[in-house]
Amino acid sequence: MGARQEDVFRRGTRSMGAPSYALFGAYFPHWLLSAVLGIMAALAAHRLFVATGWSRIVPFQLAVCGALGLVAAVLAWALGAG
Repeated sequence: MGARQEDVFRRGTRSMGAPSYALFGAYFPHWLLSAVLGIMAALAAHRLFVATGWSRIVPFQLAVCGALGLVAAVLAWALGAG
């Protein structure tokens, strides 16, 4: 392996750090904000189920709302982390 190839390899594997956001004077990692968004999505799904009466129809509500929150968190993380 030549010197130029090694230099390209080193630059390509250099850590750029985790994506983070400055909020209220502190840095919050992107994964933490995604997790909070997922929790909020799960709570919103539960409120929607109760408001529409689906809570009597949908079985395993904790699993369903948790899965919806997980999907929202993963989508937020994937879209934000690039």
